[in-house]
Amino acid sequence: MSKENCKRGGCVDVFHASLLERARYAGEYDLPVLKEEREIPRKLITFSRALREKHDYHQWVCFYEDDFLFERIWNSPNKYLPILSRFDGIITPDFSVYYDMPFAMQVWNIFRARTIGSWLQQNGIKVIPNIRFGDDRSFDICCDGISRHSTIAIGSLGCIKDKEYRSVFNAGVRHVAEKLKPETIVFYGAAPECSSELKRNGINIMVIKPVSFHSQKEVKG
Repeated sequence: MSKENCKRGGCVDVFHASLLERARYAGEYDLPVLKEEREIPRKLITFSRALREKHDYHQWVCFYEDDFLFERIWNSPNKYLPILSRFDGIITPDFSVYYDMPFAMQVWNIFRARTIGSWLQQNGIKVIPNIRFGDDRSFDICCDGISRHSTIAIGSLGCIKDKEYRSVFNAGVRHVAEKLKPETIVFYGAAPECSSELKRNGINIMVIKPVSFHSQKEVKG
């Protein structure tokens, strides 16, 4: 009914139902499914910088920056589709999900990121899922609809300095790795404490440091 309702004359699609017209869903909370992607990004550029880029499109667009800088892609996705389609691919938006955030907000921001990713894939753009979780209630949810044995990305920036948050973050990474068994994990920021354990389990680890969007290293498991 939501899809039909947004087609009424004069109706504004405030629910963003148009983004989900061809989506498939998975899990208890009907998260949009993303198709498998195994490509590994060699260069990243943040969304806000991508909007100003005029020459180098052989990069993957990421959203590892303050939410207010990319909230607009949720509000006006069609406006940014021509820009994003110039690049090699995107890592799904990193809408904030904190372990002390109300659970409904955690699910909502995971859902929003997945919706944008699914819609971009439907429009022919390569998409790597950014796996963002809050407390342990979201550990399973953030994996729903994500292909196993593929490439995923996890932002660690700001997640490992605080001792309590670092403990939650490492637990979440371990859970995600066990459930999805990814071929490659791209960490934006610093590698977490459990990265050595992940490599022993055969997972390729790529660390991309935020100080330079072209400074990175890959460690084969």
